[in-house]
Amino acid sequence: MNTPIAPAFDQPVSQNGYAWWYLDAISDDGRYGLTVIAFIGSVFSPYYAWARKRGLGDPLAHCAINVALYGPRGRWCMTERTGKSVLREPESLHIGPSSLRWDGDSLIYDIKEWAVPIPRRIGGQIRVHPRVVGGQRTALDPDHRHHWTPFFPAARVELSMQHPDLNWSGHGYFDHNSGSEPLEDCFDNWHWSRAETSAGPVILYDSLYRSGERSSLALSFSRNGEQNSLPLPPAAALPHSRWGVARATQSDDRRAQIKSVWEDTPFYSRELINTRLCGERVTAVHESLSLRRFSKLWVQPMLPFRMPRRTGKLVKKRQN
Repeated sequence: MNTPIAPAFDQPVSQNGYAWWYLDAISDDGRYGLTVIAFIGSVFSPYYAWARKRGLGDPLAHCAINVALYGPRGRWCMTERTGKSVLREPESLHIGPSSLRWDGDSLIYDIKEWAVPIPRRIGGQIRVHPRVVGGQRTALDPDHRHHWTPFFPAARVELSMQHPDLNWSGHGYFDHNSGSEPLEDCFDNWHWSRAETSAGPVILYDSLYRSGERSSLALSFSRNGEQNSLPLPPAAALPHSRWGVARATQSDDRRAQIKSVWEDTPFYSRELINTRLCGERVTAVHESLSLRRFSKLWVQPMLPFRMPRRTGKLVKKRQN
């Protein structure tokens, strides 16, 4: 395995731009799942969208840690905070009471949040141990304004939560996206998925730009982290979400089925799907994002219900 590169949590983020660090995991028994996304310049924030329209697109004024626990005792939170509540260093990121830190061997999340819409605590620790190390930065658009870096295409994830009482281990994935403009200025929609095969992780990225052009990536990763392009598998149909968001994916045999739905929102869906990649049946984490839908005037006023905004004092540096 290659030596992991620490995430640069203190990287510059341009006006109107964004950076996020994404983690997902599935428990070994398949009963539980999670996603955790730390945002600088929260791309799905209605407050950030409204601020940009006023010429006030400071990404540090719109930061959040989105925690979603799926399965029994599932919970969800995404509280937006201002720069007064953010502390960034090369190997650590604090947003409000929660934090991420790289200790040289693993990525550690200390979560202290409140769920919405029913106020319940979300608290505990998540440890991410790299199994396959990537790190190659890839442009997602022709103008190189949006980039993606798969830091850990495969990882072991250990979850130990006190609120709710959950303890499990499973396989996971950690990546990073950044951009110098809003997502909706470039993309109409995208579909993304990641799966583990016996040969190593496979990641599919299919993007439709506002221009009408399309771009697709199919990548595999060897156990030592070598990134290789794959022939794009044939398209496989998936049903629309309950909100009418179009879903799409690829499969060797043109067949894919939804195993369980994790998120179903007016502009975004995330689910587990059963598909066939590299000649074997696999379960993949899959997402479909409609930026055209996100931009609709009727959608953004709905979002504060699940994305409360808080101001606060600058957090003090914690001792690891």
